[in-house]
Amino acid sequence: MHYLSGYGIFSTMKDKTNVQIRNFSIIAHIDHGKSTLADRLIQKAGLISKREFRDQILDNMDIERERGITIKSQTVSLPYQGPDGQQYQLNLIDTPGHVDFSYEVSRALASCEGVLLLVDASQGVEAQTMANFYSALEQDLVIVPVINKIDLPSADIDKVRQQLEVDLGLDGEEALLCSAKKGIGIDDVLKAVVEKIPSPKGSNQSPLEALIFDATYDPFRGAVISCRVFNGALKPGQMIRMISTEAEYKVEEVGSFRLHRQKEKQLICGQVGYIIAGIKEIQKARMGDTITLAANPAPAPLSGFKSSQPVVFSSIYPIVSEEYKVLADALEKYKLNDAALVSQKDSSAALGQGFRCGFLGLLHLEIVQERLKREFDRSLIMTLPSVRYQFLLKGKDTPIKVDNPLHYPEVVQIEQSLEPFVKAKIITPEEFMGPVMKLCLDRRGENIRYFYSTRGRMEINVELPLAEIIYEYYDRLKSVSRGYASFDYDFYDYRAADLVKVDILINGEKVDALSLITHKQWARKIAAGDPATDV
Repeated sequence: MHYLSGYGIFSTMKDKTNVQIRNFSIIAHIDHGKSTLADRLIQKAGLISKREFRDQILDNMDIERERGITIKSQTVSLPYQGPDGQQYQLNLIDTPGHVDFSYEVSRALASCEGVLLLVDASQGVEAQTMANFYSALEQDLVIVPVINKIDLPSADIDKVRQQLEVDLGLDGEEALLCSAKKGIGIDDVLKAVVEKIPSPKGSNQSPLEALIFDATYDPFRGAVISCRVFNGALKPGQMIRMISTEAEYKVEEVGSFRLHRQKEKQLICGQVGYIIAGIKEIQKARMGDTITLAANPAPAPLSGFKSSQPVVFSSIYPIVSEEYKVLADALEKYKLNDAALVSQKDSSAALGQGFRCGFLGLLHLEIVQERLKREFDRSLIMTLPSVRYQFLLKGKDTPIKVDNPLHYPEVVQIEQSLEPFVKAKIITPEEFMGPVMKLCLDRRGENIRYFYSTRGRMEINVELPLAEIIYEYYDRLKSVSRGYASFDYDFYDYRAADLVKVDILINGEKVDALSLITHKQWARKIAAGDPATDV
């Protein structure tokens, strides 16, 4: 076996042919056909028979297929023979499609050299299309636009080409046309991947630098790390080091993904694959961390690493207090496959012992609740979701962080209350501008700016309190825009606000589990159960 470093080319004694590597991802707005296109690429590569095939083949969980969204990113290596007879290994790094998992998307993109930007021929460029486009642009990736669903009666290809040019600055005429559902244009997509996306760079002789972009838990083997090798090579038996934690492990197995794990002799520079090293806790395989060799470590970690930060908080309790230990065991097992979930012990006078959990967003919360119910048969009581507020107390220089109403400080001690704001981007047809603007103002939106992105479409930029968008905001936005508006947001800053704690009394007694922190203008309406508040 011999290797040529720096060109993404390797040869094996098995097939005597040079194989070129291409690492790419598919990015799109929700429901623009990303999973369907991945299905067609896998079928074209011959990785699965027609009898074994099912839709959304990369989505392993029932809840993913039911909701039609990708929750846990997957990777698959596709063998492909180009028109000139050249053999390629196309590593498709699938990404989650919801804003709650944007950090996972960024780490997946960091493992690629290029992306397929998928746009619905009837819906056009939407908010998350633009957000993913700019994420790819920040990573300096080659972007190949693909217009999907061209078979729909409502498809307007010329309009979408114009949006690609005006909104994103891409050449609309070079956009590929396909219908993932019908299998139209798939050959053109594969050809564009090998021709337009560059091969990976790096050297096998350099110190090992491998980026962790995902991890799952195998009950028999421990954490299975998905990684991209940027420099160096890795073989079983070597000692690796996680740069962020300095933890060291002995590599038991490496390999590539072919729908199922395929064991290999080594991972070389440019490859995407998995590592098994007897890691018993998935939290040790932190998203975005850099793996290097303990004997010859890299001088610095790869850029972009950060710990995932929860933004929505809720307490969970068992229906029957005697089942607390069973819930604790289920939660620990669940966290083996979801390193983003944060939990700590909590207690309530009304509901007994439970856990205070932090989630990446409201969708993440719903998924955790549903998976605990399905996979562990746990029915839960969940308190009203909250965000993390800050309170500056008298005589103190640093504000305290409060995500649980039980820890709301004494009113006389509060010097200033602060709540988190997000910067939101809404794209909507112009006829819905009035209702959308009213919704933003009703939810205490500030600094509203808007402009026409293309004829008939408006982009609205607004700064909103995070607490105002976690309660039915997205549903209301879809309602007032008849489903045509799209929404994307990023955390912005903390701002002064008039926050109060609302306690609910039952038979004259305060129930701590029902308490919440809210803005003063909503306090009486929430306490009175006024549905007009929609919060």
